[in-house]
Amino acid sequence: QVQLVESGGGLVQAGGSLRLSCAASGSIFSINAMGWYRQAPGKQRELVADITSGGSTNYADSAKGRFTISRDNAKNTVYLQMNSLKPEDTAVYYCNGLVRDFISGRVRNYWGQGTQVTVSS
Repeated sequence: QVQLVESGGGLVQAGGSLRLSCAASGSIFSINAMGWYRQAPGKQRELVADITSGGSTNYADSAKGRFTISRDNAKNTVYLQMNSLKPEDTAVYYCNGLVRDFISGRVRNYWGQGTQVTVSS
């Protein structure tokens, strides 16, 4: 069993910054890609950014130049630094990880429970 736990969400004014963290724990042999997704009310969940175990990154157009994804492989943790936040960034942010189980060797996709980010105008 693997758990992903996010932290760092909250309420911030437009133009402000937040840093999200997501720590994975449990029966982990390795974690391939890790990423951040978000879902605003009435909208589909969308990719914000992801990062491979080697550090290659990919960003949604809306995140480029404002958000930075990083990870600490030793801590099985992924971060999302969000700067110049806009009201349209308001959403629940979910952490995602593609994890190889230590015991079974199987690869599964895991999600965190989500953390609310609210940007006021």
